[in-house]
Amino acid sequence: MRAIRHGFGAIASVAVLITGTAVATEMRAAPAPSDGLPATAPATGEPEDFGASCRTVVEGSHVTAHCSNPYPRTDRVRLHVECDRWWDVDSDSAPVEVDPADYAQVTGRCWKEVRSAWITHEPADPAPVTGPLPGPLPGPLPVRSS
Repeated sequence: MRAIRHGFGAIASVAVLITGTAVATEMRAAPAPSDGLPATAPATGEPEDFGASCRTVVEGSHVTAHCSNPYPRTDRVRLHVECDRWWDVDSDSAPVEVDPADYAQVTGRCWKEVRSAWITHEPADPAPVTGPLPGPLPGPLPVRSS
């Protein structure tokens, strides 16, 4: 009786091992994604290489935003702080430019508790021109004789 139990366990183990090997081989031989589908998101009107990544930290009545810009365009960030008390004045910071590969800290505060804080972004420089020039270049300038 004991030999039958051990024999069944060995057969079950071998069956599981063979099934696992077959599944792994099939997974490895799976076809690559089709070339017809785009691998990235479709292009939109606004370029995606913009916007510093910021995180806000609230400590009591003080708010600090830590922003770093990994993109090639300068980002202008502002910290907005909404205070909890009706008599406490909400505040918006002055714009701070975060240059490419740069870091900035922006701070704000309330007299008492902070209800919410958020960051707004806007490009500091115009988007680069990616198409042909708008018109023909002017010809040579006339030369005056003296």
